[in-house]
Amino acid sequence: MQNSSALIIFLPLALGVIMLGLGLSLTVEDFRNVLQKPKAVLVALICQTVILPLACLGLIYVFGLEPALAVGMMLLAASPGGTSANLYSHLADGDVALNITLTAINSALSIVTLPLIVNWSLMHFMSGDQAIPLQFAKVMQVFVIVLGPVLIGMWLRSRFPAFAERMARPVKIFSMLFLFAVVAVALVQEWETLKAWGPIVGLAALAFNLVSLGVGYFVPRAAGVEKRQATAIGMEIGIHNGTLAIAIALSPLLLNNATMAVPAAIYGLIAFITAAIFGYWLKRSHGRAAATMPVH
Repeated sequence: MQNSSALIIFLPLALGVIMLGLGLSLTVEDFRNVLQKPKAVLVALICQTVILPLACLGLIYVFGLEPALAVGMMLLAASPGGTSANLYSHLADGDVALNITLTAINSALSIVTLPLIVNWSLMHFMSGDQAIPLQFAKVMQVFVIVLGPVLIGMWLRSRFPAFAERMARPVKIFSMLFLFAVVAVALVQEWETLKAWGPIVGLAALAFNLVSLGVGYFVPRAAGVEKRQATAIGMEIGIHNGTLAIAIALSPLLLNNATMAVPAAIYGLIAFITAAIFGYWLKRSHGRAAATMPVH
């Protein structure tokens, strides 16, 4: 796997297509919306960049994960919200416009925070020659592979909105199918690791997912953010971009370690289920709250 020329070529390409698809759904106006909702955005960013990495670190020690899996968990924690958060937020009556804003800001911010957290994790958990920090050149590769296609997608949407609208779904489907095939190959090659650590990693991923959803909703509520915005933040924080984490872990140009992709792959399966249950609960609880409000 380490010497696969197909992965060297196609995995960065797949990641580029994934981020292009994200860019096709964003506009400059999404970034301007930050000025209209500064409190909600600020609370969400604190949850994403400070609280969740610390919570993830604590869970790594609680579950006693091996070094490569620990780095994979921290990589997942450092990844921004997934694009499916918008759909879950919509179904749970969240503020989808805020989701789009957070996706845009988090994606841009992760260019800085993701390499910092991953580098620290590599130095902290991996010993001796196992540590392969993301040097400046690799940080720039992350920048080009991640942000470059997003900017191209945003430019296409601004110049050719109809084309961008038509292409957004096919691009997303293609990239997800390709990545699914790569993950399947990686999991087959890491089958022994998965058999040995699967149950523990699954529990750790489930615990981290529940913590992410809880922090994403209840911290903003405690800070005075209204329910629809808190719902949006809960989905954005609770559904990490496992796709991005997997691609960075597997890419021969970046971490080149299939074991590090295992937490994100398992997390991705868990998050879709837990987010649906959490969204249903939020919608029910909001509905009950609205029904009990006095009519003036």
